[in-house]
Amino acid sequence: MSRILLSLLILLSIIPMVTSCSSIGNKIAVIPLNGVIEPGPGGSFLGGSSITPDIVRKELEKVNDDLMIKAIVIQVNSPGGDVSACEEIAYEMAKVKKPIVISMRSVAASGGYYISAKADKIVALQSTLTGSIGVISEMPNLNGLLDKIGVKMEVIKSGKYKDMYSGFAELTPEERAIVQKTTDQMYEQFIDVVAEGRHLDKEKVRELATGQTYTGLEAKQLGLVDELGGIQTAIDLAAKLADVQNPVTEYIYPQSPGLIDILLNGSGSQLISAMTGGLSGAEQMAASTFLNNTYPRFLYR
Repeated sequence: MSRILLSLLILLSIIPMVTSCSSIGNKIAVIPLNGVIEPGPGGSFLGGSSITPDIVRKELEKVNDDLMIKAIVIQVNSPGGDVSACEEIAYEMAKVKKPIVISMRSVAASGGYYISAKADKIVALQSTLTGSIGVISEMPNLNGLLDKIGVKMEVIKSGKYKDMYSGFAELTPEERAIVQKTTDQMYEQFIDVVAEGRHLDKEKVRELATGQTYTGLEAKQLGLVDELGGIQTAIDLAAKLADVQNPVTEYIYPQSPGLIDILLNGSGSQLISAMTGGLSGAEQMAASTFLNNTYPRFLYR
């Protein structure tokens, strides 16, 4: 009789623990991503912010490995950015084995839309600016600036097109055709991602891919987003996809790289070059921007 009583007492003590454990795995992680999409490392001396593949990878790995988190909401507020960085982020998101819902804020355009397109669901505000499906290719032409400061660049090359992105001469018609071909390939890649992610006909996406932005309301009507609403709408939708009752929201703020990381990765050159004398403010900005980037730049922006 005492053994039966003891067994009942043990059972009664275990039940609350089981109930408690069953409520642990009801978290929805919210990851805010704000700023221009860049290869890395992110951060700025001037107080700006950016989205990089490394930042996104680290945060997604955390939430993907956390058994208490059942779904993810990614808040996107970005005008887009570097093509390769957008592609890397999309790959990282595809690795996640949990439902992902995008919550678009004021802007989720071009690359901001690219990284959103393959999520399980997309929620946008009526006033969100999104879409802007297209590609921009950028490279400098510093001839006028170099002439002004008395610098002449001598280029010795092997390979007909080796210096076409140097910025020291205008592109020839043949070189422009090469850049246009590459740009068109990246444009087709964007169209493919949207068509696959949104389950839209490729030609329908091509009609929408004029580079123009759409409001969230227009995007909903065009099939580019699934629902209209704010962050709570996205959280509720994520909980539904993960079959979670009474979800608990956990905000996870990506950690920006430290000062040493920024310096070692060359982001400090913008500040350093801007401090050099001999040029007007506009010229300093043009020169430092050139020095701080790798060209050509292909942008979903």
